[in-house]
Amino acid sequence: MQPSMRRPLHSCGRRVSSLPQASSDWFTAGQTTIEERLALEPNTNRARNVILLNADGNGVATNYALRLFAGQQAGGLGDDHVLPHETFPHMALVKTYTVNGQTPDSAPTASAMLTGVKSKNTMINVSEEVAVSDCANLPGNELTTLTQIADEMGKSVGVISTARLTHATPAAAYAVTVNRNWEDDSAVPEDCTAQVDIAQQLLMGMESGLIDLAMGGGRRHFVPAGTTSEEGNEGSRTDGRNLIEEMEALGAQYVWNDETFSDLSDLGNAPIIGLFEDSHMMYEHDRTGEPSLAEMTAAAITALSTNEEGYFLSIEGGRVDHANHAGNLHRVLTDGVAFAEAVQMAIDMTDDSETLIIVTADHEHAIAMNGYCGRGSDITGLCMGINNEGVENTGEPNLASDGKPYTVVGYLNGAGSVLIEQEDGTYSGERPEVTNEDAMDPDYLQQALVPMSSETHSGADVAAYAHGPYAHLLGGTIEQNVIFHVMHHAMTAE
Repeated sequence: MQPSMRRPLHSCGRRVSSLPQASSDWFTAGQTTIEERLALEPNTNRARNVILLNADGNGVATNYALRLFAGQQAGGLGDDHVLPHETFPHMALVKTYTVNGQTPDSAPTASAMLTGVKSKNTMINVSEEVAVSDCANLPGNELTTLTQIADEMGKSVGVISTARLTHATPAAAYAVTVNRNWEDDSAVPEDCTAQVDIAQQLLMGMESGLIDLAMGGGRRHFVPAGTTSEEGNEGSRTDGRNLIEEMEALGAQYVWNDETFSDLSDLGNAPIIGLFEDSHMMYEHDRTGEPSLAEMTAAAITALSTNEEGYFLSIEGGRVDHANHAGNLHRVLTDGVAFAEAVQMAIDMTDDSETLIIVTADHEHAIAMNGYCGRGSDITGLCMGINNEGVENTGEPNLASDGKPYTVVGYLNGAGSVLIEQEDGTYSGERPEVTNEDAMDPDYLQQALVPMSSETHSGADVAAYAHGPYAHLLGGTIEQNVIFHVMHHAMTAE
């Protein structure tokens, strides 16, 4: 028998310092990462505060585009940029399917994170035993939320969104409904007596002490039809009630633009309601006269921190999702940067020894990355050729088989479809020529395949990033409802 050529098991591997690549910046950075990981120790403090930041629709692919955009805006090539949440030491991939949907909507995804169980599309904080819109069978099937648990523990609760406060994700902090679209009483069926509309449930949440602060859009759902709001638009309620006035009667401070927002006083001593638009708040690219998501985050943390028992704060960058639906990548990414600034604000204003921060998304979109792009190709522009003799791209666009250039990012479906409806109702067409200048226009709609008026969600995984108490419980590939259990354990750990 020939002697084994293998090294003895006790033999040490080659020292990294002796490797020819040891002087490479890539190599030394890799070693630094390993050293940082080796130094990590679990934080097993009880979480006094929990902040859940959700960039709606910011799945793994969208987050990749955001990383490049932020890095390129800062003057780099983009790929090596690090977003604030990407500095967190713990993360997991999250499966977003629902009880009845391979592809989710934001109602059951938000419910999963706040109740610990999955449920059906379209419903908020309702057991899977109930059918969508089945109001009669709601009683007994309401789910208890993390916000209710936090309130019972004496903690303050806040909710912020750049979408309407009555929209699916923010509503999950205070509402139970068999249909997420019942945002005010005009949408609730007359024979539904088991629940009230979502806007009224926010009022009830403030009245009961569940909600201490709420800021976002959606003013029209709180104002009666026939009455105009501060911006001159008509309300949509049919019951004649002005819920804003009823909140003020409870002692709430009401703000509706950046001026009244900046005049907020006695933070933490009264409920705060901010309604900055009649529908969703403006895209960050277009924003005027209303606070940014980071500014609302700062005000919320300041107000809620006055409670010695701590707080739970839900923060949503809701319009990342809406711009994806529109197929408008520029606004996806500018709202994504605004969300990243809110994440950084939360980091800067809290102590990770007592505050668990989780940054995630509720779902991904039908967004796709083209190839083979050279480094530094503008993420909103054309896919440029790879430079075989250097680092940055050649400056010449890659061409598809039709002889035309293509953008770095496209969508599988949406309003930017290259297929156009003909007079006979059929769809046909060919890809239009696009220049880098065209593609980088803020109003440009990315080219898509399947024609749809609104691009769709996808069922692809999203990521969740965490730091603070019990952040190490977040790891691997998990079901979305596990996020609740991480937050709950951190809040209640002995």
